[in-house]
Amino acid sequence: MSAKRPSFLRDLLSQGGAALQFCCILHCFHEHILDVTICIGPSMLPTFNVEGDVVLVEFFSTKFQRLKSGDVVVAKSPTNPKQTVCKRICGMAGDVVTVQPTHTFQNVRHHVVPEGHVWLQGDNLANSTDSRSYGPVPLGLVRGRVFYKVWPMKEAGRIGATKPS
Repeated sequence: MSAKRPSFLRDLLSQGGAALQFCCILHCFHEHILDVTICIGPSMLPTFNVEGDVVLVEFFSTKFQRLKSGDVVVAKSPTNPKQTVCKRICGMAGDVVTVQPTHTFQNVRHHVVPEGHVWLQGDNLANSTDSRSYGPVPLGLVRGRVFYKVWPMKEAGRIGATKPS
């Protein structure tokens, strides 16, 4: 009976080690290469649905500083770090962004996007909390670029760097 116990332990440790290695590889893939996430809410209508769309997010664009104006990105919310936002880049460092008034008593505002920041806005300007409210967003909060809509299947396809009309 004692001969079986070391074999059982050895098999258990071997399989546990393989499972641990798989989990480590999966974690690295999820943190540094590709993620699957859900974009929920009205701020990105008509690009994404209110009920939520499943999208693929890649991290190479952020790591190698290849983001550009028009890209849809996922970022940590500047006002609540527990939340993630999905918005379109409307201005890069050095760009002057013009913000139209939302009320008749407001004036047109112009903002220069500082170095190391981006200007994020939802496609649905009437129902989006974005850089118009919280200002330029540090690049460090941008997690990745949305490049493909997976679900709903009938709308699956690439997410381009231009706002749909």
